[in-house]
Amino acid sequence: MVALLFVSLAVFFIIGLPIAFSLGLASTITVWQGDLTQMVVVIQQIFNSINSFPLMAIPFFILAGHLMQHGGISQRLVDFSNTLVGNMSGGLAMVAILTSLFFAAISGSGAATTAAIGSILIPAMVHKGYNIDFASANQATAGALGVIIPPSIPLILYGIAANVSIGDMFFAGIIPGVFITLTLLVYAYIHSKRQNYIGTEKSSLKELFIAGRKAILALFMPIIILGGIYGGIFTPTEAAVIAVAYSFIVGVVIYREIKIRDLINIFRNAAVTTSTILSIIGTAGLYSFIMQNLDIPSMISNAFLSATSSVVIFVLVANALLLVAGMFIEAAAAILIFVPILLPVATELGIDPVHFGIIMVVNLAMGMFTPPVGLNLFVASQISKVSIIRMSKAVLPFVIIVIVDVLIISFLPFMSTWIPSL
Repeated sequence: MVALLFVSLAVFFIIGLPIAFSLGLASTITVWQGDLTQMVVVIQQIFNSINSFPLMAIPFFILAGHLMQHGGISQRLVDFSNTLVGNMSGGLAMVAILTSLFFAAISGSGAATTAAIGSILIPAMVHKGYNIDFASANQATAGALGVIIPPSIPLILYGIAANVSIGDMFFAGIIPGVFITLTLLVYAYIHSKRQNYIGTEKSSLKELFIAGRKAILALFMPIIILGGIYGGIFTPTEAAVIAVAYSFIVGVVIYREIKIRDLINIFRNAAVTTSTILSIIGTAGLYSFIMQNLDIPSMISNAFLSATSSVVIFVLVANALLLVAGMFIEAAAAILIFVPILLPVATELGIDPVHFGIIMVVNLAMGMFTPPVGLNLFVASQISKVSIIRMSKAVLPFVIIVIVDVLIISFLPFMSTWIPSL
């Protein structure tokens, strides 16, 4: 039964079946082979996996991200970031990274961040003489900040799967997210200096103030969300609803970038994204339930602990496993599949569950800009018209940098646990 569960899933992945269908079919076949009378479990567990109050935060954060994406936020954040670092060597590359950091704290989505910022800055970088491969790879990597900086859908999913406070997960992502941003900024500066990518004219204090004033409503949103959650004013799910209301007011009433006729398309796109993610969550929850029933997590945990009790070896093995998984499996499914397998071993070895969650999410974020199925690569490729093969080569230095970042975050747990512990 164990072999059937894993082999059937591998076969479905290989033949190119969508993730949700692969997980659902592999689970259904395993249940059917075990006991046909238990087939009702399939429907029950799919429903139970998405029947969760904290999980309601996901569709609302997705809708808030779509509202912000169409509400004139992107250009204002680009203008503000440009006044901060645009005058330096590689200024536009750094603007792309910094703007992605700001936008990530609003949208919670890597693909949305890549699309919203990349559509503005990739053409602008090419116009300034940047190599188009570098410009595309830079944006695809920066877009991954969308799943590390709170509010983040993978952080919500991990909190639910690991029974950890979502508020703690949000705050745990701040320092690692900023740290990765800084390393990307340093690389963009060094690379651009070598390639002689000059910056724009230095902005005056007045220009900085004006750009900051225009972007203040966008920058204020994560403060409201995180402040409200940790101040005990509202739960993460309620925060998501407030994010939607705030995004609607900013985009429709204040900035007036969203027209009433645009709302139908925005709601439709948000609904499609939500249904895709919830389909994966439902079938991944079923797959995880079957693994628990077959006692697979316990078998793996006992086998690993009997082989070694080294925290270092476990962290290295977990990082390698999650990095490879992220290349092929969507982050939502990977979290629900691997949390029951890896978290018991991590807690047994004394690793903080919040810290381990950040290790998981950062590794899976890398999967967004690594071939063969990195979603950010495809989004950036559509914008720049650069082939995936060329982008895969251009993104390699960024992958190496983030791998080093992951190892540093993995072995310095205070980076994840310090703010939640305050």
